[in-house]
Amino acid sequence: MTFKRKLAWTLVACVLAGVLWLIAAFQLFHNPPHATPPRTDAIVVLGGMSNERLPVGLALRDQLGIQDLVVVTTGLPANAGSDEFCEEHDGVTHLDCFRPDPLNTRGEAARLRDLAAERGWTSVTVVTSDYHVQRAGTLMKQCIAADVHMVGTEPQLSPAAWVWRFVVETGGVLDVWVRPEC
Repeated sequence: MTFKRKLAWTLVACVLAGVLWLIAAFQLFHNPPHATPPRTDAIVVLGGMSNERLPVGLALRDQLGIQDLVVVTTGLPANAGSDEFCEEHDGVTHLDCFRPDPLNTRGEAARLRDLAAERGWTSVTVVTSDYHVQRAGTLMKQCIAADVHMVGTEPQLSPAAWVWRFVVETGGVLDVWVRPEC
């Protein structure tokens, strides 16, 4: 086989692998299954994209009649709505606000593990963006003894931003499979 022919086959294989990855990423991160969660012991709103996540968490709390609400604070611009909500409602019973350490999904999962154990929660509903459901759900289920129900919110992202999220989340999912502990 000539060099040009090998190069052509290599390019075809790379394009095919890229298309297959894009299809899988679309299904996992853009189009995850949406199900109405059952009534759980707590609603948890993960950090980031708070303008999209917090309203869904609050609506689910009211809709399902759940008392305990956990809101992650970060001090970062994308989480300003949740940070302000926690400041405005400081001291309200059945509201827990915390900044994870480390400031990532692993830090959130570790703190939620501790909260669930302290409160005796047997089930939690975790609200995050659609693209984050697979990775965050995997991590939460690895770390928390309670039943975890994931709810995705629909972010408004450009096509380029979606592709970037696909790359980031693919790496993140691989990371939680390779390093499964909190």
